[in-house]
Amino acid sequence: MAEASGTEAAGRVADVLLLFADGPQSLGVTEVARQLDLSKAVVHRILTTLVDRHLLATDPGVRGYRLGSGAAALGARALRESRLRAEAMPVLRELSQVTGETATVSARVADGRVYLDQIESSQEIKMTVEVGRRYPLHAGSSSNCILAFLAEREREDILTAEFTALTDRTILDADTLRERLTQIREQGYATSASERQLGAGAVAAPVFGVDGSVIGSISVCGPTPRVDDETRQKLAPLVRTAADTISRRLGWRGGLPA
Repeated sequence: MAEASGTEAAGRVADVLLLFADGPQSLGVTEVARQLDLSKAVVHRILTTLVDRHLLATDPGVRGYRLGSGAAALGARALRESRLRAEAMPVLRELSQVTGETATVSARVADGRVYLDQIESSQEIKMTVEVGRRYPLHAGSSSNCILAFLAEREREDILTAEFTALTDRTILDADTLRERLTQIREQGYATSASERQLGAGAVAAPVFGVDGSVIGSISVCGPTPRVDDETRQKLAPLVRTAADTISRRLGWRGGLPA
C-alpha cells in the first residue's frame, strides 16, 4: 500500500511538471488543480516542493508559478544528449542553406512530439518554433508524418481520441486524417499550411531508428506566402532525402517501413 501511495504521489508531481511543459509560461494553483482534478491543498504542497528544488519558480507578477532553473538545466542536458538531435543538426544546416527556410527536428514523446532544435532561416521574415513544447500528433506535417508510421494499434488509439483545434485549419475529422496518413505512408512526406500555426507552411518527413520504428521527424517551414503549395511540392524531395540521411546515421538501413 505504501509503495502504491508513493507511486501515485510521484505521478502527481510528474503530471504537474508536464503541465508547465505543455501550457502557458505561468500557472496558478487553481488552474493546476482544475486541469489535474486535484485539491488545491495537494497542488500547493507539490508546487512548494518543486520551488524548493528549483524545478519551479514563483512568478509574482501574475501570482503564479513558472519553470525554474532546475527544469531548464534538465532540459538543456536532455537536448545535449539527444542522439537524434546530434545526427540531425549537420543535415538541417545544409537543408536550411539550400532552401532558405527554417529547418527543424522533432522527437516522438508520450502523447505527442517536441521540437528538439531548429536552424533558423536567414531571411528577415521567417518561421521559428518553440523548442521543448509538446504538440499533438494530429496537427501539422511534423506531427502527421510521425503519426502515419506508428504501429496501427497506437495510431488508432490516437485517431479515436478527441482532437483539439490549434487553428481553424486543424483537421478534426478522424476519417479525413486517416486518408491523409495513408497518402503520407505512400509518398514518405507530409505537407501542411496553417494547421498548427496560422501563416506557416511546412514540409516534413519521418526519421526512423535502427529497428525501423519512427522516432521523430524533420521539416522545412516558412511563411505561407513564400512556402505555398507549389513550393512545398518542390521542397518535398529535399526534405525526404534529408530525413533518410538522418535515419541512416542512426542505423536504419531499410526504406520506408510498411
